[in-house]
Amino acid sequence: MAGVDIGKTSGEMIRNGTWAFEDGTFYQTLRLESGKTGIVAYDGDFHFPEDWNRAERKEARKKIIFILGLNTDLDSFYAQISDSPFEFLIEEFYGLSAPSSPSPYQALVEVIAQQQVNFEFAQRTIGNLVKLAGEPVGGLYVFPTPEKINELGERLKEAKLGYRAGYIKSLTELYLEGRLNLELWDWEVDRAIGYLTKFRGIGRWTAELFLAYGLRRNVYPAGDLGLRRGIAKIFGKRLKEIREKDVRGIIEPYGKWKGLLAFYILCYDRKT
Repeated sequence: MAGVDIGKTSGEMIRNGTWAFEDGTFYQTLRLESGKTGIVAYDGDFHFPEDWNRAERKEARKKIIFILGLNTDLDSFYAQISDSPFEFLIEEFYGLSAPSSPSPYQALVEVIAQQQVNFEFAQRTIGNLVKLAGEPVGGLYVFPTPEKINELGERLKEAKLGYRAGYIKSLTELYLEGRLNLELWDWEVDRAIGYLTKFRGIGRWTAELFLAYGLRRNVYPAGDLGLRRGIAKIFGKRLKEIREKDVRGIIEPYGKWKGLLAFYILCYDRKT
């Protein structure tokens, strides 16, 4: 039975200063509904701050399972892509699950930061933002609240986000005003994409990646350069031969596993 490899999975997370993986243990800072903040450790078992009560520990456990995708049925996924051009990805990334964001708001900020830049640069700018407005906890940071990011004002430019800072600022204001709903858990995917793309700063790529990374919806950013490039490598094509419609034509047949397959292809592109 294929269990989730937390080392591999955390290795594909955004290095933003809010988590760490050391000696087989994953550490994640969390902000609970009660307002408490702290670090939860996971090494196959969960370890919580001593002052967290049963309800808070239950909430934190659920968040860590969500972040690391610990309940992903990798055996079913591997069975689905066996005897396909993607079968080699099983050995390449065995045990890898797609990581997710601790909250929809954090997901939106981190996805916007990745617009039109490479992943390494995006990670640095997100890390800058976390240090500017996040709360330090035990050598790590808790991701900043929308209120803290909104309070930065012109200091938001210090994160080196470029034009993306303006999008983050305006969308944060809309979110705080209740005019931008990110709790789209039960929305039909096309409806959610249509809703999100009405807001300045959110195109289809951003909406699709947000739904996948923030809400674990079975969707993928078909126009993503890395995804197109990964497919081109796997099928021995030139990048310009792989368009968005080609990506969808190749990945859609994998049904309930299409989102995870797309993630594996993205990881393959980064690795190669």
